[in-house]
Amino acid sequence: MSTQPLLKERTKQIHRKGSAPFELDCNKDSLAGAVSQRACVFCGSRVVLYPIADALHLVHGPIGCAVYTWDIRGALSSGPELHRLSFSTDLQELDVIFGGEKKLAKALDELIDLHQPKAAFVYSTCIVGLIGDDLEAVCKKTSAEKGIPVLPVQSEGLKGNKRAGYEAACHAMGRLVGTGDIAGISKHSINILGDFNLAGEIWLIREYFQRIGIEVVANITGDGRIADIQRSHGAALNVVQCSGSTMDLANMMKKRFGIPAVRVSYFGVEDMAEALYTVARHFGEPEMMEKARRVVKEELETLLPELARYKKALSGKKAAIYVGGAFKAFSLVKAFRLIGMDVVMVGSQTGTKEDYAELAEITDQGTIIVDDANPLELSSFLKEKDVDLFVGGVKERPIAYKLGVAFCDHNHERKEMLAGFQGMLNFAREVYGSVMSPVWKFVPRRIQEKKL
Repeated sequence: MSTQPLLKERTKQIHRKGSAPFELDCNKDSLAGAVSQRACVFCGSRVVLYPIADALHLVHGPIGCAVYTWDIRGALSSGPELHRLSFSTDLQELDVIFGGEKKLAKALDELIDLHQPKAAFVYSTCIVGLIGDDLEAVCKKTSAEKGIPVLPVQSEGLKGNKRAGYEAACHAMGRLVGTGDIAGISKHSINILGDFNLAGEIWLIREYFQRIGIEVVANITGDGRIADIQRSHGAALNVVQCSGSTMDLANMMKKRFGIPAVRVSYFGVEDMAEALYTVARHFGEPEMMEKARRVVKEELETLLPELARYKKALSGKKAAIYVGGAFKAFSLVKAFRLIGMDVVMVGSQTGTKEDYAELAEITDQGTIIVDDANPLELSSFLKEKDVDLFVGGVKERPIAYKLGVAFCDHNHERKEMLAGFQGMLNFAREVYGSVMSPVWKFVPRRIQEKKL
């Protein structure tokens, strides 16, 4: 069968800035057979929920699904680490034939007695959706018996659509919100949504907000706690970073409790500063805005001279970006500009039409903008643009190294703090160390260029 029809279906998800008026088709299921870089529904749900450190996380499905867990991620906890254990019901052939509800109930009974969690999340994977286990009924019965929230996360699905997992996670958390005591919460208070505390980033972000006079009620979900989420409806504002993963929860809280939400990013100098200013403007306190300006000034006095050294070496180098959520792409384009590098390709797994329109505005002529790419396309773009650095996640790393291109991990696996002002300095150092490494002159591509 000819592959031409499949190629035609992908043409509207790739745009070259300047070649035609902007028109990008996105927010759709992955093309069958294209080997998308996206992950499954369960992946989306566990990305959001697993950093809740005092909850039990039980994967109801075959053991292979449980391998894909947060334990390989960089999310840190300041206390309990129950989330690191990531249990599974390990469904076998007989369970598929006769049903897995009894096995699930028994697993929950044993695990809750053993670990005494504050709540339990139960994730259904694809096979559970096929055999029809009643997750809701099992969780409801166990919750009544054990006296803690036992929350079903309906994350089965075979289409590789991470967004559905985000929705399932937000629906599960929505059952917790509004069940805790909100006494004593400041009128200048926020919830931080969409940061997963990779390498301890949420601790730094909380410190910035505290320095300008803001109380943080709940981290949703990095270094998260069940009790904090239960009382999060007492906060005055939701500050949403990864809008794709947690905006559904913010919208639900606005509808149920009237809590407004603002979208921010903590990556790069401009966006980190604007995040503080946005929150200060919301509360309308001149003193708070002055504190925010002071924090930014103090941080930049240390940061900018350091960045200038890296910019001198990196100016004119070319970068390609492919990330999960488009919010990171915006910040990365600005961050690369700050250190003198040109972004020649940018894309995401879950961007919306509005996201890509914004990317089209802030990128240079000739930049390739792509939605839901596959390895073949990414390889082709990297070679076409002769990039010096590729920014992505664990699935993109092999593509870069096979092509002899420097790589920077900006996904959940990383162990380096990249958010905030300190994170911008770490990012510049990592980019410099990767791009300027002498090893790249020995790759076949560079050797061939020297000969020519």
